[in-house]
Amino acid sequence: MSGQVIHLTDSNFNEVVSQNKLVLVDFYADWCMPCRMMAPIVEELAKELAGKVLVGKLNVDENPSTADRFQIFSIPTLVVIKSGREVDRIVGFAPKGRVEACLKKYLE
Repeated sequence: MSGQVIHLTDSNFNEVVSQNKLVLVDFYADWCMPCRMMAPIVEELAKELAGKVLVGKLNVDENPSTADRFQIFSIPTLVVIKSGREVDRIVGFAPKGRVEACLKKYLE
C-alpha cells in the first residue's frame, strides 16, 4: 500500500486483492470521459489513504473476465473489497467526499 494506484489485470487480481485487507477497485476504460474525470480523485485517495487502503484500477476492455465476474455494466464503477469480499460499490462519477465517506465506513 504505497500510495500508488496499482494496475490490476485478470491475471493478478485475485493475488493482489487477497493480500490486502481493504481494496478500492476502479473499473474503467480509456475512452470513458467520466472515468477520466474520476482518475485524479482515485489517485488522490491512493496517496491520502496509503497504508490503509490499496487502490487499484482495472481496464474493463483489457480484462473482461474480472469485469464480468463483478457484473460491471456501467463505468466508472468503484468496488470496495474488504477481506476478499465486495462490501460496497459506487456506479458512475462521484465526488471525492462521497468516495471517502464510503471507504471510511470500512476502515478500522
